[in-house]
Amino acid sequence: MLSLSEPGGRPHPRPAFVPLLPLFLLLLLLPQPARPISFQLPGKARKCLREEIHRDTLVTGEYEVAPPPGSATGPSADLKITDSAGHTLYAKEDATKGKFAFTTEDYDMFEACFESKLPVGTGRMPDQLVTLNMKHGVEAKNYEEIAKVEKLKPLELELRRLEDLSESVVNDFAYMKKREEEMRDTNESTNIRVLYFSIFSMFCLIGLATWQVFYLRRFFKAKKLIE
Repeated sequence: MLSLSEPGGRPHPRPAFVPLLPLFLLLLLLPQPARPISFQLPGKARKCLREEIHRDTLVTGEYEVAPPPGSATGPSADLKITDSAGHTLYAKEDATKGKFAFTTEDYDMFEACFESKLPVGTGRMPDQLVTLNMKHGVEAKNYEEIAKVEKLKPLELELRRLEDLSESVVNDFAYMKKREEEMRDTNESTNIRVLYFSIFSMFCLIGLATWQVFYLRRFFKAKKLIE
C-alpha cells in the first residue's frame, strides 16, 4: 500500500477512500417529492384514482377541494378511500381540506373517490378543483419529526433515509421475484394442462375415427357394397 511521508521521514498513511458508487446510486434512487394531482370535478360527478400498494406500507395524503370560480356556495364533495374488497379506509363528507393516513394490511388496489354534491342545474355550473397529494412508503415518512424525536444529526438522518430507501428497494425486488416465481408456476401448470388436454383430444379423435371406420364398414356390408 502506498503511503505519504512527512518532512521528518515519518510515513503518513494514505487516506482510505470510501466507495462512492453505491452511495451515488442510492442518491439517484431517492424518491422525488410527490407532485399533487389536480383535476376538475363537475356537478353530481364521481371521479376515482387507483393505485397498487404493497402490504404493511404507510400511506399519507392531503386533499383540497376548491369551490367553483364565482360561486356563492362553498365546495361540496365527499371523499372515500377503499380497497378492492370494498372496505372503507377513510371517509369524509363535505370534504374541503384535510389529511389522512393508514397502513395497508395486504398488497391490494386502493381507490380514492371524490363525489361532487353540487347540483347540475339548468345552466352550466363551474367545476370544482380537486387537489390530491398521496404518498406511500419512504416518501410518506416525516423525517423531520423523526429527527426531532430521536435527536438525529443531519448526517444520521440522511443515513436513516438511505437505510429506509435501500430496504424499500430490497422489498420491491423480493416482491418482483415472488411474482416471477408465481407466474412461472402458473405458466408451467398451464403448459401441463394444455399437454394433458392435447393428449386427451388426440385419443378422442383416434377413438372417433376408429368408430367411424367400423360403422361405415358395417353400413357398406349391410348394403352389400363390400364383402
